[in-house]
Amino acid sequence: MADLGEWGVIAALRERMPAGPLTTVGIGDDAAVVTTPTGSVVAAVDMLLEGRHFLLDRSPAYDIGVKAAARSLADIAAMGAVNTALLIALAAPGTLSASWATDLADGIAAEATRAGAGVVGGDTARADLVLLSVTALGDLEGRAPVLRSGARPGDVVAVAGPLGRSAAGLALLGAGLGASVPAYQDLVSAHLRPAPPYDAGPEAARLGATAMIDVSDGLIADLGHVAEASGVLADVRGAGLETRSLAAAANSVLASQEATGTRPADTGPADKGPADKGPADKGSAEHAPTAEALALTWVLTGGEDHSLVATFPPSVALPPRWRIIGEVRAGAGVTVDGAPHQGAGGWQHFA
Repeated sequence: MADLGEWGVIAALRERMPAGPLTTVGIGDDAAVVTTPTGSVVAAVDMLLEGRHFLLDRSPAYDIGVKAAARSLADIAAMGAVNTALLIALAAPGTLSASWATDLADGIAAEATRAGAGVVGGDTARADLVLLSVTALGDLEGRAPVLRSGARPGDVVAVAGPLGRSAAGLALLGAGLGASVPAYQDLVSAHLRPAPPYDAGPEAARLGATAMIDVSDGLIADLGHVAEASGVLADVRGAGLETRSLAAAANSVLASQEATGTRPADTGPADKGPADKGPADKGSAEHAPTAEALALTWVLTGGEDHSLVATFPPSVALPPRWRIIGEVRAGAGVTVDGAPHQGAGGWQHFA
């Protein structure tokens, strides 16, 4: 990248970035101009930091681009809005190859296109580590935003998209099984390249969703934000959660940990960042986790699937992709089959 120089890097990125249908002034001026059809702009920003959210020797640049875009685009969808534009800020070492930068751009562009958004500008700088910040813009199409604060007792809790697959992929990578077992490549891909169901957000809004959030930190943690903002209790039904597809991966991870002497004594929250590998050791050896327990932990507390969880009035006929996994009751917090969840509900940066 140092050989290209700043303007060369910007030119290489620019030629790969789609403008998007609502962009009237794109990359090349001091600021972009994006049309706001309904007079309101929904905005979200997220960061990816090398060593915390990804490792360069584990995540290809294309995958980093996809994930960086997906994190912010999913936040727009969780408000019930459609994505319109992205702004990208990149700081990186000059020693990275030019092809790394263009592969990153290709990943961002591909995910932006999948979400229906353009890439309209950004900034670059030199730094010792890679830092990627993505700001997403969206439009509500004349609807009110779907907030976290609208859930009411009697509503159902439903999810669009998978749960626990990204956490499973991270655990497989941490156990050294990511590249060696072809059957697990879809789980590894779920961690490296999440694929949020962007159109499910506006769909939920049209259906009358009362509250919504994307699962970035973990189902328990993120539902907890909804419950707190709404002043209600969200009860998750264990029978409504899909864990069977993760059981084989959980078995393999536990077997690998057993062989290397790193098997934890309890199923703590699934880790979100690659710099912290494996669940926390919280219990005694007599309570070593089973594969079923580990798979359930991934589903309940594993983040970064960026699926959408929403609450709906019970009278709403939900499309098949919205799976009912619980209900809203009077009270506070989140329970699983009526019982409080033990341990952390997901990722917390400053815990």
